[in-house]
This record gives sequence, structure tokens and C-alpha cells, in this order.
Amino acid sequence: MTKLAPDALGPTITVGEILVEIVATTEGEGFLEPLDLIGPFPSGAPAIFIDQCARIGGSAAMVGAVGDDDFGQVNIRRLQRDGVDVSAVSVSTDHPTGSAFVRYRPDGTRDFVFNIAKSAAALLEWTTQLEMLVSRAGHLHIMGTVLAMPSAWEITKRAADIIRARGGSLSLDPNLRKELIDHGQVREQFKQLVEMADLILPSGEELVLAAGVQDERAAVQSLFQRGANEIVIKRGRAGSTYYDRHGARIDCPAFLVDELDPTGAGDCFGGAYVGCRRLGMAPAQALNYANAAGARNVTVRGPMEGAGTRAELDDFMARTARASS
Repeated sequence: MTKLAPDALGPTITVGEILVEIVATTEGEGFLEPLDLIGPFPSGAPAIFIDQCARIGGSAAMVGAVGDDDFGQVNIRRLQRDGVDVSAVSVSTDHPTGSAFVRYRPDGTRDFVFNIAKSAAALLEWTTQLEMLVSRAGHLHIMGTVLAMPSAWEITKRAADIIRARGGSLSLDPNLRKELIDHGQVREQFKQLVEMADLILPSGEELVLAAGVQDERAAVQSLFQRGANEIVIKRGRAGSTYYDRHGARIDCPAFLVDELDPTGAGDCFGGAYVGCRRLGMAPAQALNYANAAGARNVTVRGPMEGAGTRAELDDFMARTARASS
């Protein structure tokens, strides 16, 4: 059995975009006519991850940037409420908080209108507050989305060296659009991320992307050969699977729920899994909580509105049926 650096070494930190999400209340195609909308909801894949990590009881901190506006406050207040250290979240007076407008199509896919690159979300820099946070961190969780933000990539590399040097660990959620990785520089950077990670948390498609191999077993072995110690595959309605480099495999069945909003499910899964493992839980127990966190989150409108505490997830597991294994 492998272990991530213990929670006592210092907080799990993640770097990247902090957004608000505003959601159309009706299904359809795009935003070419007036629509009823709900939100703003705090969002951004790294922010959702770290919020769930803190909610389940892990020490957690966020590195990012918001605007000096109400949308920024929505995010900062939520993260603080849920126990996330926001000392390294900077506030820009010149750029607005990032945003994502979302509309679901009838087939379950989504249309987005993003403002990230021209927002505060992209204005990350190495600050004194960030230096202080990284110097006491125990784990770095990396999202593939950092490769779309040059400043986030540079901070991630620098933080990884510092955290690794003090005995910390690293995890990776590939979470990267296929069209982005076709750029030569991004492909090389992504390769570096894969080789840095102790734990990799891909979906099925992301496993192939990370390993460059179609067969699951071969892909897993390829990633172990490149340095990973454990791999957890997110399978959505089919549950999840744990592998370690010693040949162990654990399959964990999914919880049966009515899906209202799938955004953030994978991020909540990852936040719960990393938090639980760093708190000393065995892989099977951590998988149970991770499956529950992802499933609970999809039953609520808003990308992190369903993030659960350990007590809330215990209650959810006790009253929710599971798929047959």
C-alpha cells in the first residue's frame, strides 16, 4: 500500500482558476436569446477540488486570483466558510473575477461562455503570501488546466520542487482538453506533470491521454513505470478503480442517484480521495468517500454546492443504494 504525505506535514494546496458559474435554467443550444439564469455559484475546477478536500476534514489552501468585486467575494467567502486557507488568493483591482456561463443541451452536453484569459483568474504571480504557504505545504494537487495558464504553470513547477524537497507528495488530475495537448509545448509540459505525480486521478479517456496507450492495464503499467505510485480511475456511473504499483486493484461501485448537475463531480471525487488518503485512510475507504462525494455533488445545482463533510457523506452513504459490483 502506498501513502501520500500525511496531513500533519502541511496543507494540500492547488493552483489555478477561480470562477463564478452562471447556469441557464432551460436546456437548449447556446446563449443567442434571453434566458433565465441562476447563480453566481463559486466554481473553477481547482477551487471545487480544494473546497471538497477541506469539507472532508483535510488541511487545504487555494492559490489563485479574483477580482475586487462581488463575484470574487462569493468565492472567497465560500472557501473560507468551508475551511480553505485563502491567504494566497490575490485580489485584482483592475480585472474582474473569471466567469463561466453554462447551458445544458438535451443530450447532457454543455455550451460554455468563458471569461478566464482576460480576467483576474489568469493573473497569478509568486507573492510573499504564496511563498509562505508553499514553504509549509505537504501536498500539491495539480490540474491539467494549469497548462492553459502560463503563470499557473510556472507557479506549479516552482511549488512542486519546494514541496517535494520537504517530503511532500503530488497528485494530478489530467483534466485537459484534447485540442490543447496537440500543441507541442503543452504536450511536453503535460509529460512533465505525469512524471511528477505520486497519484494520478484520470477518467477513462484521460488515462489514455496520460499514458498514450489504449489498453487500460497497459496504460496503468506505463504510468507506474514513469513514477506514479497509485492510480485511481474515475468511471462516473460505473464507480471507480484503484491500482497500485504492487499489483493491487480495488473496484468501488457507484452510488445510484438522479443527476441534476454533473459539473464538479470529478473535482469533488478528487478532493475527497486526496483528503482521505492524507488523513490516513486505506484506499478502499477513501474510494468509498470519493464515490459518495462525486455522487452527492451531482444531485445539487451548482458545481460545488453538493460538496459534503464527512458526516454528510456518511449519511449519504447510509441511505443511498449502490450499483451492483
